[in-house]
Amino acid sequence: MEVYLVGGAVRDKLLGLPVAERDWVVVGATPADMLALGYRQVGRDFPVFLHPETHEEYALARTERKVAPGHRGFVCHTGPDVSLEDDLRRRDLTVNAIAEDSKGQLIDPWRGRQDLDRRCLRHVSEAFSEDPLRVFRVARIAAKLDALEFKVAPGTRALMKRIQRLGELERLSPERVWQELVKTLGTGSPWRFFQELEACDCLEPWFGELQSSLPDLIELWCSKVPDPEVQRRYPALGWVLDPTAMQNLSARLKAPAEYARMSVQVARYGSAAVQWKTLPPEAVLTCITQLGGLQKQQVERFETLLEVISDCAGYPLKGLSELAAQLRDIGKSAIPDELTGPALGHAIEELRLKTISEQLGFPG
Repeated sequence: MEVYLVGGAVRDKLLGLPVAERDWVVVGATPADMLALGYRQVGRDFPVFLHPETHEEYALARTERKVAPGHRGFVCHTGPDVSLEDDLRRRDLTVNAIAEDSKGQLIDPWRGRQDLDRRCLRHVSEAFSEDPLRVFRVARIAAKLDALEFKVAPGTRALMKRIQRLGELERLSPERVWQELVKTLGTGSPWRFFQELEACDCLEPWFGELQSSLPDLIELWCSKVPDPEVQRRYPALGWVLDPTAMQNLSARLKAPAEYARMSVQVARYGSAAVQWKTLPPEAVLTCITQLGGLQKQQVERFETLLEVISDCAGYPLKGLSELAAQLRDIGKSAIPDELTGPALGHAIEELRLKTISEQLGFPG
């Protein structure tokens, strides 16, 4: 049994980048061998095992055969007869098809090291086009390596276009596309992901809403929303999309409810939040209310929304945050005891509007 470090860990190590996680491939072993050594099996489609101490993933060397459409339509074969070269041949890009043995020696049958030096993202074989998810993986890796000026090879881009023409992207699950997007939003250049998809006509069917907004999105993420967190970058999409388009995009991706809601709030009330000093008191109160600024249990979320909107607009919203804090403090204690029910709610609203008017400099 031989164990090799493979994939992105080897690639990033050779590029001098931090290695976030390590994947291993095991040659010459069976599932029974792995279980006997204390590994825990977790893979359903093919045997993947967790190391008993490090919990890193160890996959048995495998080959694949396409038998049905989509990224799940493969039959995998594992066994002691599958060589390391056989396993590397099925990988997406040459820069991800480099292995390192226990002595630090590189096994590079597909000239991935050469492509690293050339800053080229090139497919290993024509089998690349059998898995439509690789379109998004290539775009994501291009985003990750954008600062190093990696380019997608023309032949690889042609295969990405072919996958689109065959309608294979439509067969992907929302969960897998969302996973690729989340990983992309954590890179230094997330806009590159969408640039690559546009270059190979692959924004449809998943990201069609961004087609006309791509220049604005590139400027937004490039200069205004530098924080690589999905909680901030995904809601920022609402700055360049209208509420309906944002809702449609989130529904298609099955985005988590919190991200979907925040992005629509940015789309619907972001401009009002930036212009709050020019609005009537009623409009200011509506904006703060709809962004959750009056709910004490939602203060942290409200502040995150203001930070996202502030980044997008390039305009600080500290004053709006302070005003919301004042409005939250207005409660029943400031109202005569005899008022209850709707009358109490109306009185609190009137006090809040009065506070806003004073902040805006309106006559009392």
